[in-house]
Amino acid sequence: MRTLLDLQIARDLNRDSGLSEADYDVLSTLSEQPSGGWRARDLATRLLWSTSRLAHHVGRMEQRGLVARQPLADDARGALISLTARGQQALEQAAPPHVDSVRRHLIDLLTPEEVATLDAIAGKVIERLGRVRLPNHSCWLG
Repeated sequence: MRTLLDLQIARDLNRDSGLSEADYDVLSTLSEQPSGGWRARDLATRLLWSTSRLAHHVGRMEQRGLVARQPLADDARGALISLTARGQQALEQAAPPHVDSVRRHLIDLLTPEEVATLDAIAGKVIERLGRVRLPNHSCWLG
């Protein structure tokens, strides 16, 4: 179910906005930072990605004008990743149909009681996995 759901939502996202799930994850996470930018390593940690994966993906997004990468004065190997105006616009255009897709393919199929049960189940899984250290990551989940 999860695989089919993720696949359909990803298809809808790409069809409606031209963004991949990874693009959307980066853009939406960047938008959560009031200062407008994240240190690359912190963004990688937040997304549960390796810094290498983030660097490659951000490079592709930078070429498309969705994000900007600036060097950090206090860290020669680090960078600050931020949304560009084009990235903010892409996110704002993608979000409503993306939310509609999630609702259409999951939330609207469930009763309020089922949503509450799903929330409880997800909470238990997140609680359990939040105590697990991911391989190749310097952080704990949760």
